[in-house]
Amino acid sequence: MKICVGSTNQVKIEAVREALSEYGLDAEIISVKAPSDVSEQPKSLDETIKGAMNRAKNAFSNCTYSIGLESGLVPIPHTKTGYMDICACAIYDGKEFHLGMSSAFEYPREMTRLVFEENLDIDQAAFKTGLTKNPDVGSKEGVIGILTKGRLLRKDYTKQAVVTALIHLENPHLF
Repeated sequence: MKICVGSTNQVKIEAVREALSEYGLDAEIISVKAPSDVSEQPKSLDETIKGAMNRAKNAFSNCTYSIGLESGLVPIPHTKTGYMDICACAIYDGKEFHLGMSSAFEYPREMTRLVFEENLDIDQAAFKTGLTKNPDVGSKEGVIGILTKGRLLRKDYTKQAVVTALIHLENPHLF
């Protein structure tokens, strides 16, 4: 089985690889630079899901499935900043999408402000606030890794979205 992942981020590729191996799937995973066709930093649930779907569709070529992953800020009532980050996974089979989501978490107030007021992405906001010295933290442990002090890394957070999208493929009779 050949699976194209619409990303060159190795954290995302490894999350897909680990999720598939837990299902006993021996897949050739191909990293494909695929545009999301949404904002660099999605700021709604709709935009986040569309970004994942677009990446999956744009990566679909000569494969059994393609996978798109997109993280974005979504409005969540009663939170301190009004927003939480969530990762969406779209698995595309050439006809339909199978969607899954990760758990959600809140960024520090100043980071969220920078995203909305200065139009920074999360990596830029984390770097500018001094939360990290790595300007590409999303390709490593992610801000989630920093905030949880290594208890939940971006790879594992992303893997949650892949696993929940795989529910559809493992239980097609239910959907």
